[in-house]
Amino acid sequence: MEDSRMSKKPFIRTLGTLIAAAGIAALSGCATTAPSDKDVAVKITPEMASTTVMHKGEKVTLMRSQDQNNEINPAFQMTSRKCPPFCIKPIKLHKDVDTVAELEMIAALEKIAAGDNSIMVVDNRTPDWHAKGSIPGSVNVPFTKISRAKGADDLTIAESLERFGAKETANGWDFSNAKTLYLFCNGMWCGQSPLGIAGLLEEGYPASKINWYRGGMQDWEVLGLTTFKP
Repeated sequence: MEDSRMSKKPFIRTLGTLIAAAGIAALSGCATTAPSDKDVAVKITPEMASTTVMHKGEKVTLMRSQDQNNEINPAFQMTSRKCPPFCIKPIKLHKDVDTVAELEMIAALEKIAAGDNSIMVVDNRTPDWHAKGSIPGSVNVPFTKISRAKGADDLTIAESLERFGAKETANGWDFSNAKTLYLFCNGMWCGQSPLGIAGLLEEGYPASKINWYRGGMQDWEVLGLTTFKP
């Protein structure tokens, strides 16, 4: 339950009830202590009960909900949004853009927590969707600030590319120090991160530095993984 005293800080939660016997409560924007493996019934993998990621400069325990009666966040329960535009996306968006799943996302977040500044996990959704809950350790850069097809202009694109580590030169954009990105939106029916990725490719961002989490928030929530609300 959110602590009213922390209401001005990001609200981070693990869906459902966490291990009360171990003294673990829903996270409310403060650093957390990883539980003992023996206290975790619902692990991420047989070898991984939980892990630590960084969110807004604080350590956060990322794990799955321990409430085995937990149900998915209602914001992600709908199965039949109208297509178009909410059509099922292919497994590959581009021959050189890797499609990743939850374990690859967690590995990227662990690298960031360990101090790797060459990686960024990007919530490519609009702010209204971001407000419904996101992945701890991610940053929100809406696809509308990257995609010219959706209204992005030179200024917003430049701001985004610079945030991603690219450098503007007299001869165009230099991507030699650009970050390796992991972009996501709402899931396999969502067009926001695919449009964002298409926009990045249009600007010359190297496809080899772009990863797409196709499952997005819907799969993340289905698995009961830790989320935060801004």
